[in-house]
Amino acid sequence: QVQLVESGGGLVQPGGSLRLSCVASVRTFTTMGWFRQAPGKEREFVAAITWSGAGTAYADSVKGRFTISRDNAKNTVDLQMNSMIFEDTAVYYCAANRNPSATSLLDKDYEYWGQGTQVTVSS
Repeated sequence: QVQLVESGGGLVQPGGSLRLSCVASVRTFTTMGWFRQAPGKEREFVAAITWSGAGTAYADSVKGRFTISRDNAKNTVDLQMNSMIFEDTAVYYCAANRNPSATSLLDKDYEYWGQGTQVTVSS
């Protein structure tokens, strides 16, 4: 069974940057995604990247600011977050899709999930 562990969360000022990392216990050979959930809010899609890394998808709210990447040799998926705003505050989750190429925005299509890491944007 795939285990995912996120790291890199913390406190950052508006306009600042933060880089999240996710390491998988085994090679997933599937699309990987990042989701986030703020208190009292529904979990929302943030970004996804296909197995090959050739395909990516981003939520409109983070386009141009966040970049997802992966290193299959290290079984890692990263999320570089730049120009951060208050609305980025949430628990961020790494997830493994069931499909190797689809960049799904639906959490039901992701089979394995990490424990989450807190990201707080505050001045």
